Formats: sequence, structure tokens, C-alpha cells
Amino acid sequence: MDRQSTDVVIVGAGASGLAFAWRLASLQPEISIKVIERGDFVDQRNAPSLNNDWEIALLRRFHGNPNIRRGDADYPVEDSDTPIKPSFFNAVGGSTIRWGAHFPRFRPSDFSVKSQDGVARDWPISYQDLENYMDINDEKMGVSGLAGDPGNPCRAERPHPPLGLCEGSSKLARAANRLGWHWWPADAAIISTDRPGGGRQACNNCGPCGMGCPRHARASADIAYLEDVLALGVNVETRSVVSHIQISGGKAHSIDIIDKNGIKKNIVCRELILAGNALSTNVLLQSSEGWNNSKLGKGLMLHPTAIVTGIFAEELHSYTGPFATSLVSQEFYETHPERDFVRGFQLQALRSQGPLSTALGGYGKSVSWGRGHAKIFEQSFAKSMSLTVTCEDLPEDINRIEINSEKRDRFDMPIAKMSYRLSENTKKMIGFGIDRASDWLAKAGAHKINVTKLSEQAGFHLMGTASMGEAGDGCVTGDDGRVHGLENVTIIDASVFVTASPVNPTSTLQALALRAADLMHHRLAQC
Repeated sequence: MDRQSTDVVIVGAGASGLAFAWRLASLQPEISIKVIERGDFVDQRNAPSLNNDWEIALLRRFHGNPNIRRGDADYPVEDSDTPIKPSFFNAVGGSTIRWGAHFPRFRPSDFSVKSQDGVARDWPISYQDLENYMDINDEKMGVSGLAGDPGNPCRAERPHPPLGLCEGSSKLARAANRLGWHWWPADAAIISTDRPGGGRQACNNCGPCGMGCPRHARASADIAYLEDVLALGVNVETRSVVSHIQISGGKAHSIDIIDKNGIKKNIVCRELILAGNALSTNVLLQSSEGWNNSKLGKGLMLHPTAIVTGIFAEELHSYTGPFATSLVSQEFYETHPERDFVRGFQLQALRSQGPLSTALGGYGKSVSWGRGHAKIFEQSFAKSMSLTVTCEDLPEDINRIEINSEKRDRFDMPIAKMSYRLSENTKKMIGFGIDRASDWLAKAGAHKINVTKLSEQAGFHLMGTASMGEAGDGCVTGDDGRVHGLENVTIIDASVFVTASPVNPTSTLQALALRAADLMHHRLAQC
């Protein structure tokens, strides 16, 4: 076996891994850093977004579920015991290669739900601990948005102005005003003005952008961070699989990998950073001998999502452009004493779907072929707007990630098993949210409402299973992501989340990674 050594190994070149690599290499250029990524580099300028078959790509090679996509870099997940299926992407850039670039921050209240509402646990850190890192990351990612939202803390102007509202979103905005509901233009990791010298052009609504952006307007971790990471001397090794962590004496001494040529290697390191997702982190830690924590894998949190679609009489011309970054309402974000559930949800506007998705019935629906199909299509295509009811999930031990050692992938690694069920609290929240979304669309003028009560493919935010906190409280990691009982292993993916909030975790996730890099820099500088 080929043996190598480096100071720091980062497993995963996604949102958190590349942000961490950039920050640590900037602060401490004398150390060696190697990033191991299962996937490959993606040329987004040749992504299928502007091709006529872009919807076919969404159903196949760019599908969110690896069990459906089955690319060379994918690994199977046993998901028969969950109504919400896993969704992630293996590549340099991680799941930000295939995302909507919605970029909200957690609120301060999201870090203290135990103190406020008597559920779950408080985070060991606060919003204020992350605020500066969120600002740094906003600039790197290129966030567009509008300052002054009264529903969120005061913060600096966004690097770019808001993207603006499409015709359908404008209808929703006016309807929210009539309902007396709070709404705001959504923050997006999509630039609305050119960035000279950076190879990024402003969004021009040229096409659906969930699979890459030929203008690089829509950020992904590779667009935002990769060039700087490579310039700082970080080694990014792609198409390589970490198969095992060698642990003894409360320390990870090395990792075993299988490179793109099938050659087995052993890499000795001072510090090991896990930056994949909750599934990959659990497979590696649960299958490595020499360390154990009974709480690892427990407390999986998702964002259970319903989708409510309104059909309008007139064309809205809204199936191109950023599909999920126009406006949001956080009217029902916090716990309210008159509701029969705790915590809350976000309502987020989605543009209409393309012709193929419309013909197939839209979100979670099916339409019979034959007589009447053309009429249904004509009544729906380019005439719809949807609202997602994105619910905050609370951690429960019954929701978990385990490994099935009896089933192994093509690299002889155990298969991750994802087990999840909706809590009674979440069921009540979704039902209430569907009613509110239906009210909103009706007020906007929709003459027909279609409801997908639970989106099967909404497992795109895998959070928890290695949450932060004190070791004596049954937590897996400290407030810096360092694993209790493993002095040199740090987790910087969303496994460390204590609670989930009802909003996209990427901004908070990357801020945690930047903070963890700062803290590691201080430790290494003292060695």
C-alpha cells in the first residue's frame, strides 16, 4: 500500500470542506492540506441548464437521489424505512452543484429553542458567534438580497442587490400584503450584478439553474472557493474514496483511500476533517474500530416539506430563471401559543416547472395520458406558482443513520441505512402550513390548488447525528466540531447541527466551517 503524509486531510470538497480549506490555508500557509473528494470537477459552463433536454437530466444524471442517479461517484443508501429520501451530490462543490442557491441565515432564536420553547437543546454557540463568518461567506459566495428585513437581525448590506420578483412572485407579494403577512425578497447565492475579473456574470434568467450555471452567476462552493483554494497550494484529489479511518489511543492516525486508478493508499495526518454529509460521516465513524459513542447516528433531522401549487388563468412566464429565490414569508417561523405545535415553518415561492415536468403532473402528482391530457397541460404550463411549506424538524433518537455491514458497495464499504418518521408535531405543522399556503395562493388569484402533502425527494438537508455540546450531555462533538474522545478529528458538515431551523442550512454550515478553521489555526499555531 502506498503511504503518504500531510498535516491536514479534509474528506469532502463541498460547501463546508472548501470553505474550511480556504480559511485555514489563508491563515496558515506553511501547513500542507489535502482534500479528498469522491466525485470529480464539474464544468458548469457545459451543464445541461440551457439544453433542450434539461428536464431529462433532472430525472437522471442530475437527480437528487443517489439511488436513482447511480453515477460513478455515488454510493447506495438503504432508504426503505423513511418516507423522505436522501438527496445529495458528490462532486467538487458537493450538493451546491445541484441546488437552488436559496441562502437564508438561521435566526438568533434558532440557537436557543430549549430556553425559549422547552424542546430539544440549545446550541453551545450563538448567532453572534457566527455573524462575522456569515458576512465573510456572503462576500465569497456572492449573495444578493435586500437589507432591512424587520423579521431578522440587522445586518450589513448584501454584496449584491436582490434579484427581483418574477410576475408570479409579485402576485404573491401583493396577496401577502392583503393578508397582513410578513414577506421579504429571498437572499440568494446568485449575483445580480457582474463581478469584474472573477469570471462571474450577473443572472439574466436565461434558464433553469438548479444543475449548474453557464454564467457562474449562481454560486456553488467550487465557483466561490476552488480557485483560491488551489492558488493557496491545497491539494484536491478527486475520484478518491475514503474507505477507513485508522484509530487508536483516542486519535485518528491515518486514513485509507482508494484513488481514481483503484490504487489503495494510506495517508498519515495530524488533523482529520470530516466534511461530507451525515450519511458519509456516519459510515466512516461507525465502521472504524477504536472509538465509539452511543449517540452517534441518532437525532437525524430533515426539512419535511409540503408543496402547494396554485394554477392561474393567465400565463406567468415563470419557468426559467432562479426557481426558488424570489420571495419568502416567515410569518409562521416561531412558536405561537394558539397553535398545537412548537416551532414553525417557512413559506417559499417556487417558479413554475418546465414542459416535461408539467406534462408528468408536477410536484409529486401524476396525470393520465390520453383524452384530456393536452387540455390539462394547456391549463397548467407556465400558469402556476408553488409554495413550499418547509418545516423545522426536532431531533429524536428514533430518526437515525446506521450502517448495514452485511450490505456493501463496490468499494467493499458498508451501506448507510437511513431511518426516519414524521413526528406528531411535524404532522400538525405541515397540515397548518398547507392551509396557510392554500390561503395565500387563493388570495393571489389561483383558481385551482394542488397539494403534495409530503415531498419524497426533500431529503436535501441532512442534519444532526453528531450534534454539538458537552460530552457529559450525550453529545458527539464540541462547539468547534471536534469529536469527543478523538483529539484530532473534527466534523464540519451538518451532522453537528443541534437543531434544524426551517430554512436552508448552507449559510450557517459554511460559517461554522470558517469558525472551525479559525479555531484550528489557533491550536496549530501553538504547537
